[in-house]
Amino acid sequence: MAPWAETEHSALNPLRAVWLTLTAAFLLTLLLQLLPPGLLPGCAIFQDLIRYGKTKCGEPSRPAACRAFDVPKRYFSHFYIISVLWNGFLLWCLTQSLFLGAPFPSWLHGLLRILGAAQFQGGELALSAFLVLVFLWLHSLRRLFECLYVSVFSNVMIHVVQYCFGLVYYVLVGLTVLSQVPMDGRNAYITGKNLLMQARWFHILGMMMFIWSSAHQYKCHVILGNLRKNKAGVVIHCNHRIPFGDWFEYVSSPNYLAELMIYISMAVTFGFHNLTWWLVVTNVFFNQALSAFLSHQFYKSKFVSYPKHRKAFLPFLF
Repeated sequence: MAPWAETEHSALNPLRAVWLTLTAAFLLTLLLQLLPPGLLPGCAIFQDLIRYGKTKCGEPSRPAACRAFDVPKRYFSHFYIISVLWNGFLLWCLTQSLFLGAPFPSWLHGLLRILGAAQFQGGELALSAFLVLVFLWLHSLRRLFECLYVSVFSNVMIHVVQYCFGLVYYVLVGLTVLSQVPMDGRNAYITGKNLLMQARWFHILGMMMFIWSSAHQYKCHVILGNLRKNKAGVVIHCNHRIPFGDWFEYVSSPNYLAELMIYISMAVTFGFHNLTWWLVVTNVFFNQALSAFLSHQFYKSKFVSYPKHRKAFLPFLF
């Protein structure tokens, strides 16, 4: 790698700045929620922006001004529709470049450059970014299937700001992955001109972790969906009940923990050393930890018999 390219690639580029800002915002929000109740910020708008679904319903009073910005939580499926389409397109562009030598569209290449993707040869393996983009697309496809056929959504809400953030999120994640591809002009650069020759042990480990984490997340969503169905699979109510089984024996939100593990599996696939992706992982950690903490509070306040040994997000720790 040329020295100038390495310097550019390691700088605090716009993508890293965005993920660092999001990480700091979610960390600060989580720390505020961990304060004693008397010190917890009581601003209704603030609480409305960080809560969604059942944790939003747990709020004692929501001003009409807040309810005016409600969007049904079942719209979660829109996030994954956007992700399947957008990241499917990015995967198609990358596949065309890697296997057929087709250049990226000029507008996409220009966008990647604006976001901080450097022109460099070597360093990051093209196979790593290709696999991570495949993982991201498969993850989005599975989550879309779960939203449509596994999960049972009640009439709970999310804030329109959260909805817009979700729409943009997977677009940004896909661009982040694509920006890690080593480039030669508008073409993906392959060391040795043979993509399969780049296969490393961490690709296999990352793939195994991805499959393992995805399987557990799917199982957790099935458990949650079944709480509202009878044995024939028919939805009979939309009430909240205490889930049991699989990782629910250890934490209140194992689906959030599995989400974190999926992103860590992608960091492993990148070879452990990709700073940009570790910023994404850190953002996911604090984002999911916040949601898990609020969900844990909801369960404990609603169910007197809630298992006392169960943690919010990390088994035995938090």
